[in-house]
Amino acid sequence: MFGYIVPNQSALNDAQNARFRAVYCGLCRVLRRRHGWVGASTLSYDLTFLGILLAALYEPEEERGEERCPTHPLKRHAYAVCKPLEYVADMNVALAYYKCLDNWTDEHSAVSLGEAKLLKRGYRRVSERHPDKCAAIESWLREIHEIESRPEGDIDAPVNSTGRMLGELFCYDDGYWSESLRIMGDGLGRFIYFMDAYDDLPGDVRHNRFNPLKPFRERPDFEAMCKDALTMMVADCTQEFERMPIVQDADLLRNVLYSGVWSRYVQIQKKRETDSKGEK
Repeated sequence: MFGYIVPNQSALNDAQNARFRAVYCGLCRVLRRRHGWVGASTLSYDLTFLGILLAALYEPEEERGEERCPTHPLKRHAYAVCKPLEYVADMNVALAYYKCLDNWTDEHSAVSLGEAKLLKRGYRRVSERHPDKCAAIESWLREIHEIESRPEGDIDAPVNSTGRMLGELFCYDDGYWSESLRIMGDGLGRFIYFMDAYDDLPGDVRHNRFNPLKPFRERPDFEAMCKDALTMMVADCTQEFERMPIVQDADLLRNVLYSGVWSRYVQIQKKRETDSKGEK
């Protein structure tokens, strides 16, 4: 379901792109250290964003350097590591583990089941360190499966459930900024679920799979309804972000929040426009 919290690469300058890549490689480095190469295989842009956000907000000391790794053996690349990335790496593994289990439940994917088995040991370590966060993910999956067993048409329930879960995961600690982080995560979580449903709708209709947007697709204002809903959800996130005293990497984070998260939406519109022209 994730994969929407990404930068708009074409709008990044060289310094911003280098910074994003350094934290991305730093997160990979932390994943390898805490969870081995199996954990590193779960590396994602989504959680890299959270790492950059937490580093910008809490301003911890960073370890910076260059290295070669089996993924990039020929050229040294920069990395940046800080304390919050340990938390982010654990959340990365937990989400990946449950994503694999969810794929097994929904699609009976043997590959996903195998990946879940490989991640299980790492997940156990994460659940010992962060039992409240893992409980939030487990609760969310139970809610989503229960919702998907109902008649389609209730978009608010799964959207709000996903928002609550990601809001909990964005709370790095119980400090002063925890509520702001929760609001940001909640807005992004709701945006992600709605965007994922919007993205998957044509395929779900063809294959008769659950999608809470199905009952609304024949509305004449369907496209406007979806864009308005997505805009309001991400606005809840960006409004809270702008209240936070973030200076470091502020423009990079804005690139993701104001442009990057819309990348898939733009691709969908272009594809549908092309398909529509092809049908004429």
